Amino acid sequence: MKRTTLTAIAASVGVAFAAYAAAETMSKTHYNASKEAIESEYKSASAACEPLKANARDICMAEAKGKERVARAELTAAYKPTATSRYTVRMAHAEADYSVAREKCDDQQGNAKDVCVKEAKAARVAGEADAKAQRKTVAAKHDASVDKRDAEYAVAKEKCAALEQPAKDTCIADAKAQYGKS
Repeated sequence: MKRTTLTAIAASVGVAFAAYAAAETMSKTHYNASKEAIESEYKSASAACEPLKANARDICMAEAKGKERVARAELTAAYKPTATSRYTVRMAHAEADYSVAREKCDDQQGNAKDVCVKEAKAARVAGEADAKAQRKTVAAKHDASVDKRDAEYAVAKEKCAALEQPAKDTCIADAKAQYGKS
């Protein structure tokens, strides 16, 4: 049952990303349907945890909640593809992995448990740091791209300046269209 639920969650996430790749945006109807599927899969996953006892149940619930949070974040990223939504997905992965690892540490005692908790926290910090670094890298690449486009537009305008009036207007209009200027 647990494996089936995990497969279903993975399938819904795959559908969300396939929709993103195919159309770059998804319809509100598809978004809502995917959201309901994620909720349904979470309910199934949490129901599969019910017969488990003690910490095994806690681990199962942490996995179910983590997968739901990640699936929701991925769905949002597919629906509204922005740098912030991709950052949120990475942060959701880091938090979900941490929650599960932390629950698994409860099975240990003494120094082994302390080490396990520290490792879980270190992994979360590393995941969050990677997400932040990726976010900054994407922003820097975007800024560089804008700067390059502006410089190329300036060159195109300068080339147009050497032309006579009717051709000059056409040249400038073409440059504006090519470089996204209004």
